[in-house]
Amino acid sequence: MSEAKGKLVPRKENGEKKTMSGPEQWFSGQVYFDIAEQYTTDDPSNSPVIATVTFAPGARTAWHWHEKGQIIKVVSGSGWICDKGDKARRINEGDVMWCPPGAHHWHGADDSAIMSHFVFALGETKWFEKVTDEEYAKKFG
Repeated sequence: MSEAKGKLVPRKENGEKKTMSGPEQWFSGQVYFDIAEQYTTDDPSNSPVIATVTFAPGARTAWHWHEKGQIIKVVSGSGWICDKGDKARRINEGDVMWCPPGAHHWHGADDSAIMSHFVFALGETKWFEKVTDEEYAKKFG
């Protein structure tokens, strides 16, 4: 039996890692992300994505889920996370959330604050419709 080995994800030197704008079909508002690692394994359901995502005030993801779940850690600012059918919950710097496999959810910044979070997701991410302004506004209700 072969021994499992860890994988080092080295810090990228200046110029090697590009900040990208979030694709319009996946986000509302200004969103930027730095992908630290994204690679494919022999089993696509075990392929990880590791990234830091920064949302301008009011920016957010579309509704989506992750095949094997997602861990989110807010590294600065404040925002919201909402599971389909539930009330949005405030998230703040230092908070860590676990989104279980298949949990249909969105997350994003507060109206008046930038939010950055670190994410680790495993397997496919399935994207759905955008969160409407009305749905986003319900976070205060």
